[in-house]
Amino acid sequence: MKETQRAETEKRSSARLRYFLAGLAILLFASACDAQTRQRLATATLEGHHSTVYSVAFSPDGKTLASASGDNIVKLWDTQSRQELGTLKEQALDPGDQLFVWSVAFSPDGKTLASGRHDKIVMWDAQTRQELATLEWRAAFVNSVAFSPDGKTLASGSAGNTIKLWDAQTKQELGTLKGNIGDVNSVAFSPDGKTLASGSYKNAVRLWEIESGAELAKLIGHGNSVNSVTFSPDGKTLASGSADQTVKLWDPQTGQELGTLKGHIGDVTSVAFSPDGKTLASGGGTVVKLWDSRTKLELGTLKGHDDMVTSVAFSPDGKTLASGSRDQTVKLWVVDARQ
Repeated sequence: MKETQRAETEKRSSARLRYFLAGLAILLFASACDAQTRQRLATATLEGHHSTVYSVAFSPDGKTLASASGDNIVKLWDTQSRQELGTLKEQALDPGDQLFVWSVAFSPDGKTLASGRHDKIVMWDAQTRQELATLEWRAAFVNSVAFSPDGKTLASGSAGNTIKLWDAQTKQELGTLKGNIGDVNSVAFSPDGKTLASGSYKNAVRLWEIESGAELAKLIGHGNSVNSVTFSPDGKTLASGSADQTVKLWDPQTGQELGTLKGHIGDVTSVAFSPDGKTLASGGGTVVKLWDSRTKLELGTLKGHDDMVTSVAFSPDGKTLASGSRDQTVKLWVVDARQ
């Protein structure tokens, strides 16, 4: 009898130990998750614009952030001190002109900044903040600008249903990509510089061959305007964000859809891959969502903006995410995409 009682006692003790260890493991896991969540939600807010911040971009060295706004201003910020470094502003020819700045991009060497405006592209010296050149283009809006990986070519998409390519050195027009493409919201070069992706109000993503200017493919699947396109760092995946509230992933070689990411409430206005390609950020509604680009699972939601998020960008080291918003602010989120 005593042996039976002893065995039963040992059995209950063993069970209690297992439950204790399981509970401890859960607490440790929750603590780790909470720490990671706190890290992701640590933010800084950059204030100074007086209208919607339409575009944000990091310099290649990650030390400077540029923000473009509907107040006719591009601001430069120190990403470490979070202080404003300077303002790039083109003087309006007419006091009543509303010279919105819709897009901004650094050249790969970080020396030049391009800004897309109502009917032109302005090139700036990123160090001296002096205007270098103006690329005249009588389009309604220059919605997007992007440098090729080698920095020799600048692509621009406009509300005038066209995409133009420019020589970034001579500032001369190289050619125009035409077709029934609709107003172009976004353009992005592939990592090898041979292909350009564009998203438009026609609900489609198009792929273009840079050398010939020929349309390579038309990717159909979104149910509304395509607001943003971006290639993964290895060039094997193309992401697109749409007003249909989804993000789609595509194989740019075959044109096949790889998956659809759902969860946003509101238009998806901007998408960006982390430098290692493992994480995809998407801005939609008033939040930024983070996704595992391989499993296509949501990693988290970054909340803090008071109005629509219009642009997202990862820092070159993948540790920081910047977001611009219609609430007139830029937020910096500590998000180590390598975790």
